[in-house]
Amino acid sequence: MKELASYLNDHLAGSVAAIELLDYLIKTHDSKPLAKLFKDLHDDISADQDVLRKLLRRFKANESAIRKAGGWLAEKFGRAKIQAAGDKYGEMGLVQALEVLVLGITGKQLLWRALNAALGTSPLLRGVELGRLEERAIEQIERIEVKRLEVAREAFLRGE
Repeated sequence: MKELASYLNDHLAGSVAAIELLDYLIKTHDSKPLAKLFKDLHDDISADQDVLRKLLRRFKANESAIRKAGGWLAEKFGRAKIQAAGDKYGEMGLVQALEVLVLGITGKQLLWRALNAALGTSPLLRGVELGRLEERAIEQIERIEVKRLEVAREAFLRGE
């Protein structure tokens, strides 16, 4: 159970970083159509965070304040790079931010899949729809990917 608690805490820390990044993106793109995508993702990831917290409680594990702080700090360093890329290369900062979100959500998708494969029949997971959580992660990735490719086209063509 110690390994599982560590794994869940790693993903909880990742969700903290994702929400921080989304808060920044919502603020930065507030008057643009992208804000709705970012707000919807924020809501989804917050809901997933609630599931992670529920699972930690069910497995009688504590949330790791150190890991959550690490996720928060990692987002701040990542944001500095994204801002620098945006300042220097225009839309490249947004391309990188979207890629970071895709990478994190892909990890979350794999978390739900691994839990389902290993513990899907456990009474501790009763009421947790792991298959649906995995599907939602895939949907999130697909929504981001459409925008990422659109922004990448703009960024790369503008750089010609």
